[in-house]
Amino acid sequence: MSENRVIVIAGPTASGKSALAIDVAKALNSAVVNCDSMQVYKYMPIISACPSAKEKAQIPHYLFEIYEPSFRGNVVDWLDKAQEVIMRLWAENKIPVVVGGTGLYIDNLINGTTPIPETSLQVRQEVAELVKNHGNEYLYNLLQREDAQTASKLNVNDTTRIVRAYEVLKDTGIKLSDWYKKPMIKKLPQAKFTTVKICPQTQELDKRCYIRFDKMMQEGALNEVKYLYSLELDESLPAMKALGVPELMSYLKGDVSYDEALDNAKLHTRQYAKRQRTWFKNKLNADVILNSCYQGGDGNILQEILKRI
Repeated sequence: MSENRVIVIAGPTASGKSALAIDVAKALNSAVVNCDSMQVYKYMPIISACPSAKEKAQIPHYLFEIYEPSFRGNVVDWLDKAQEVIMRLWAENKIPVVVGGTGLYIDNLINGTTPIPETSLQVRQEVAELVKNHGNEYLYNLLQREDAQTASKLNVNDTTRIVRAYEVLKDTGIKLSDWYKKPMIKKLPQAKFTTVKICPQTQELDKRCYIRFDKMMQEGALNEVKYLYSLELDESLPAMKALGVPELMSYLKGDVSYDEALDNAKLHTRQYAKRQRTWFKNKLNADVILNSCYQGGDGNILQEILKRI
């Protein structure tokens, strides 16, 4: 087996990438490693489209449902954990199968990341309190005063990135815009990546997004959101922005009807999938490209991927 190999399977939501990852991992007697920024959170496996218990029983799965929803997960945390898992699988002479739809995580894994150190827990808590007490616009204005270059590239409502930029500035004393001028560092410079991307046609993807959201609702997605609602979490947290969560929260608060919430969730899911598809199509170089959603059990596709290793 080739040394230091990693297979990366990327694609928009509802494209069948999880099913493909499981099939590839089974063929290699290996494991699936999560690269989705929402599937890292606990208590929301249905709404975040995590692999089912039945799927997880077929092959080992790592980095799924590892964080409390109150945690502000980011690419730095994920890279540290992914590096650890990948190296452990290599030590077992296995080829990790990394799968997800978060382009930032995939790009940083393959191409490297800026050498920004992990921010301290104390600074994270202090910045979280600022957002909680004053709102994201207040924090955005602070960032604008101290790092105008970074602030100019961010939307005032993009709380996650505003928080991250301000945390880094407060903890390191260096502006995020200056960190990005430093040379990129690869967590796994020895890795040999085989990359697969799924780029289905928009019509096919739209249909699958709608069908999958209906299935999620049948399986209990609303109960998951009810539980998240009961935790009274800060709505700027990443977990609270997962597809379907804000829309169903609006229904639970009485702001919209049930049907309106479903329609909004499906619309936003479709829009997000379209943005993902565009990003992967234009930004991610791949060894194997699938132009339609993966349906499962396609031996020709599996052979094409395995041939590239």
